Amino acid sequence: MIHPTAIVHSGAEIGANVAIGPYSLIGDKVTLHDEVEVAGHVVIEGPCVIGRGTQILPFASIGQAPQDLKYRGEETRLEIGERNTIREYVTMNRGTVGGGWITSVGSDNLFMAQSHVAHDCHVGSFNVFANVASLAGHVTVEDHVTLGAYVGVHQFCRVGSYAFIGGFSKIVKDALPYARTDGTEARCFGANSIGLRRKGFSNEAIRRIQQSFRLLLTAGLNTSQALEQIRAEMGGEPEIDYLIGFIEKSERGVTK
Repeated sequence: MIHPTAIVHSGAEIGANVAIGPYSLIGDKVTLHDEVEVAGHVVIEGPCVIGRGTQILPFASIGQAPQDLKYRGEETRLEIGERNTIREYVTMNRGTVGGGWITSVGSDNLFMAQSHVAHDCHVGSFNVFANVASLAGHVTVEDHVTLGAYVGVHQFCRVGSYAFIGGFSKIVKDALPYARTDGTEARCFGANSIGLRRKGFSNEAIRRIQQSFRLLLTAGLNTSQALEQIRAEMGGEPEIDYLIGFIEKSERGVTK
């Protein structure tokens, strides 16, 4: 199912039931696993692996060299998981030596038009990147995250699982999991309760998360004091232990 105008390098590996549309270019050391669909006018350069059932729409540019002035042509990689939807004009770059040689994307993500994943980023699964949402280099986005349109995430930041980032936000510190974060000078507005309910969190788990954010944001405590009280009141619950661990591992500080 390869259109006659597509160009597929002899060093590419193509799985079963793969479709490649007109005028697309599949480069050397690209692996397309079974049932990948590549529309017309797509460019994929290697080394790059794209998992089963992923769809890539027109004019996406996947696996190009990193936009890093320190890059010297090393053979770094981009690895993309299964069942992702990569819409028009999306760009995803390979890693760099300084970032561990690899950019990685999990499974079941939606990347809307013109969104960008830069070098050495690590994106989990079940995320939604709205139009033009962009990650600078070395960013980590965990699972079940929603990035609104035109969100920009600074280098080396982390975005925790189940976070909701409002459109046009500028993220320069780690964005807390379970939280609603918004603004050109981003602020945290507490628990993303509606989103958590939609994701199947119990009322009791949501109540614990809400109480944790009250202690973090409105109780007049510094972060260390808030974490101490959260641990004393609710420690041992998996969602609370994850929140505490996320904050304690932060190197850039968290958005409050």
